[in-house]
Amino acid sequence: MIWEAKIVKHKGESRIAVYFEKNAEWITRFKKLTDARWSNTLKAWHLPDNEANRLRFKLDLPIVLSEIHLQKIAQFKRWLSSKRYSENTIKTYTDALKTFLKYYHNKPIEQITNEDIIAFNNDYILKNKLSTSFQNQVVNSIKLFYRQIQGANINVELVHRPKREKLLPNVLSKEEIKQILNAPTNIKHKAMLSLIYACGLRRSELLNLKPNDIDSKRGVIIIRQAKGKKDRIAPLSEKIVEMLREYYKTYKPATWLFEGQTMNEKYDERSLASVLKRALEKTNISKPVTLHWLRHSYATHLLENGTDLRYIQELLGHKSSKTTEIYTHVSTKNIQNIKSPFDDLDL
Repeated sequence: MIWEAKIVKHKGESRIAVYFEKNAEWITRFKKLTDARWSNTLKAWHLPDNEANRLRFKLDLPIVLSEIHLQKIAQFKRWLSSKRYSENTIKTYTDALKTFLKYYHNKPIEQITNEDIIAFNNDYILKNKLSTSFQNQVVNSIKLFYRQIQGANINVELVHRPKREKLLPNVLSKEEIKQILNAPTNIKHKAMLSLIYACGLRRSELLNLKPNDIDSKRGVIIIRQAKGKKDRIAPLSEKIVEMLREYYKTYKPATWLFEGQTMNEKYDERSLASVLKRALEKTNISKPVTLHWLRHSYATHLLENGTDLRYIQELLGHKSSKTTEIYTHVSTKNIQNIKSPFDDLDL
């Protein structure tokens, strides 16, 4: 059996992806391995990146950092915590710093220079075709670490960022949104997807909602401590309120608005992604839709309905108006009124 294994970054985790031709016996064997999962994105089975799995698939063993490196990373983590960075940000920054320090594990931290950072960008990030987003995370962590924790031969002001990719947000038509939201037969699944679109929520914002955050009398939803540790409100239509009432009567959530199989336990992020995936399978939509597409579509549809960009910025919780302005590039309201000179040709 011919197969290939390699280390990949998948949903923020380091995983071992194994590629092989479809084979029932191998699939059965993979299903028995701890935390083995199939990924449609990778088109491969993938497992945790640990020593046992690296040995199993003949990959280089993971680099073990020295005690000094680990102490510095722990110190950095405590500093981030004291500054009240979110748990996700702390994990992202410490993981990014750990990746960088692993690359230079044979070099004392205080001897790392700006040239080493450039070499890391070229020989690790670019060579492995890692995203500009990940490179930015590494830059953020390096700047904070060397500015706050570790004095060294690095001038943090000269640590450059990658040029940001100017990608347009992915937007669905109202008809496509309708297909997706009508697909689930389970009221909980329908309510979760509907609320993301109806209020332009991020995935984490939906899962962090509590029953009391729904203020049906005022017709608003309160989104607490979202990105940037900001609270905000968004309007709730009577239509979504009625759907939430139906859901509440059926499931009677206790602590979180949307709970998993166990009471008082927050609904799992991966399970929510699976809800969308199953909904898409019931439609004729072949686009690689993610939950964030629903939020992008909400913003774009508001803009096309004539909502002022400043209000959309507030509703989405954007710090800068420049972030919100990107939706003007995908709105078709005015573009559709432009007549192409092609129409004037007598063909």
